[in-house]
Amino acid sequence: MTVDRIDSAASLRGTAVGSLTAALAIAAHGVAGGAVPGGAVAVQLVVLAATLGTVAATLTGAHRVPVLWGLLSTGQLLAHGVLSTAGHAHGAPGLAMFGAHVAAVSLGAGLIACGTRLSAAVSRVVRVMARVCRVAPGSTACVTARSADQPLHSALLLAVSVSHRGPPVRVAA
Repeated sequence: MTVDRIDSAASLRGTAVGSLTAALAIAAHGVAGGAVPGGAVAVQLVVLAATLGTVAATLTGAHRVPVLWGLLSTGQLLAHGVLSTAGHAHGAPGLAMFGAHVAAVSLGAGLIACGTRLSAAVSRVVRVMARVCRVAPGSTACVTARSADQPLHSALLLAVSVSHRGPPVRVAA
């Protein structure tokens, strides 16, 4: 029986892939002369980003650069398809635009992979430090003094608060 290790950076990686997909698609759309997407196109883009983020968080081996590159590239292609339904017109995508997308996707995949490794290293250090710094809980027994040469503070407060003045002994005629 093998025990699967939990990937502590999976949710961060998924968030980064989804966010980068949406941000890069909107930025490229704006550079090409399109407006900020709204309405149904924005919702479709959010669904696409969330789906890719979920795939990146659950896919085994998604911590490697080639897998991340494939996910981000797929996200760019699908986002371009979604944003092209918004009705903006631009010329045929040139070599410069393609190169910019490849560079951005490559840089993003590398940064996400580095972030995954850094998160794993920090998690290991925190786990080791938590194991080393574990302190046994102290005794919680309550110790009370049975006798003292001074009266208790509460007894003094009670004695001061009680009035020693009483009613008159007899009424003067």
